[in-house]
Amino acid sequence: MLTASELQEIALQIRAAQLEVRQIEPFTSHIPGFDLPSAYAVAQLIHHVRVSEGAVPVGRKIGFTNADMWPIYGVREPIWAYVYDQTVTGLAMTDGTCSLGQFAEPMIEPEIVFHFRSAPPVGADLPSLLASIDWVAHAFEIVQSHYPGWKFQPADTVADCSLHGTLLLGEPVPVDQLASDPVAALESFSMALSRNGEVLEVGRGANVLGNPLIALAHLISVLSKQSECLPLQANEIVTTGSITLAQAVRPGESWQTRLQGIALPELTVEFVP
Repeated sequence: MLTASELQEIALQIRAAQLEVRQIEPFTSHIPGFDLPSAYAVAQLIHHVRVSEGAVPVGRKIGFTNADMWPIYGVREPIWAYVYDQTVTGLAMTDGTCSLGQFAEPMIEPEIVFHFRSAPPVGADLPSLLASIDWVAHAFEIVQSHYPGWKFQPADTVADCSLHGTLLLGEPVPVDQLASDPVAALESFSMALSRNGEVLEVGRGANVLGNPLIALAHLISVLSKQSECLPLQANEIVTTGSITLAQAVRPGESWQTRLQGIALPELTVEFVP
């Protein structure tokens, strides 16, 4: 673990890059010993700064739950970060558009989001975990990299708020309306991701650590070992990671999803400068 002053300096550099929408050299390339514990300590410092600036945490994001992305980005396990009232928006509230000017090298990830009626238990099986959830939504997460070319080590991504840009939420659906067997449906459903009407990839719920609920259980376990972080609470949301590979997005493009095997509505977003 780096010293407190070193961690603070890294946090200041990351926050400046975020606010100025510019890219910087990965810290792992020039700071020996910058590892995942150091990165989570930096992320916690940035979290406190954002809260002091008026942001309200409303949940968490899990990143890199799709193992197909691990060899591309050199990661070996999921990561997590907070999401805020300022970074989570219902798609209906944006008229289906999203401005990309606020993000560095943005990409799109179609995801499954859970909302908790009660604090989820540590070590619960999937049906018990589902019992703590009141609604599920399909969403687009716009991720970004403040490191040029998406070249980094895992610690760099954690320090950069796990690459979170914004979460564009679709319509929430009560758990009991998802399918006759929601746990099985969350694993087996398919989703086609299209750009300007052309299907780029068809993903399945199983791409997310085997089931988005398994990704959720992983986060709960990780948080139980990070004493400086609060466990998940009632009324929080968690977005569980990309069902497909992340795809670069540009102004003027229209992106759509079509789902089968689960009662979640498709999404469309138009990107503007």
